[in-house]
Amino acid sequence: MENDLLEYGRAVLASQPFSVLLGTQLLTFTAGRAELAIELKPEFLQQHGLAHGGLLSYLADNALAFVGGSVLGADVLTSEFKINYLRPARGHRVVARAHVISASTRQAICQCELFAMHDKGENLVAIALGTIIKRGS
Repeated sequence: MENDLLEYGRAVLASQPFSVLLGTQLLTFTAGRAELAIELKPEFLQQHGLAHGGLLSYLADNALAFVGGSVLGADVLTSEFKINYLRPARGHRVVARAHVISASTRQAICQCELFAMHDKGENLVAIALGTIIKRGS
């Protein structure tokens, strides 16, 4: 069943043209948990060689929507989210790990932590909190 959800999630990700353009990968997808990743390319960096905040924001938003959808069903939207940038994202990859904090039948409150992966390990670079709703709610 877990493999089925991961395969389904990867198909959903593959149907998102923007995610395909960025090369986003869905690493984990279970009820209440999702993990997405992006390899950092030079095109994704800002003028100081750091991952652009917009890239981190996109990755957090998508991870929050995936994890919310894991408990609400596939037809969801982000109602709102906020992101706190903690430190610059340097490295070769950014990973977003999201989980559900609380869910009802119509909305889920979710949290996402973003990590920059580098040769010496990983650093927490941002935290996002969002509300995911069923579309049409």
